[in-house]
Amino acid sequence: MNRGYLLPLCLATITLSSGCSMMAPRYTASIDNVQKIKDADTQPVKVGTFESTPGKGNANPISIRGSSLASPYDSSYAKYIAEALRQDLELAGRLAPDAKIEISGALQKNDVNIPAVGSGTGDLEARFIVKRAGEMKYDQVKTIHDVWESSFVGAVAIPRAQARYPVIVQKLLAELYADPAFIEALK
Repeated sequence: MNRGYLLPLCLATITLSSGCSMMAPRYTASIDNVQKIKDADTQPVKVGTFESTPGKGNANPISIRGSSLASPYDSSYAKYIAEALRQDLELAGRLAPDAKIEISGALQKNDVNIPAVGSGTGDLEARFIVKRAGEMKYDQVKTIHDVWESSFVGAVAIPRAQARYPVIVQKLLAELYADPAFIEALK
């Protein structure tokens, strides 16, 4: 066999046999979400542990057209939610590591889908728990279903889905911050 063909053949085999692995973008706080927290005039809060509930709809990493999308926070999407809360609370001036109020929870659903035809969708579901000095003040599940324009072309659809993940998390947290019972639990 001609050696000039061997290297390209090996590279093509490796490329085609392994799926592409990508990292989800780091969370960027939503100004609207931060403002909701500021306007609520809550007590200082700390963010506790977030876990991931095993299940078919709770992917880690997320599979997108044969590619995998991993969390930039210790490869954990539960930690992604915790980091998002931390950022929002910190920018609102409400984050305190020694606070008596703690938010914790569990990621229960984590899925992004970009079919060859149609819109891209993202589904998140998380249980949020608020405790004050160890006493349960809030325990509810929040769910978000997001839809965006996708593309038949993978080179367009996959980066759109990747870039959309932080937006989906922002929308999930907006649902949480809009809940009067959640805000009351932080006062």
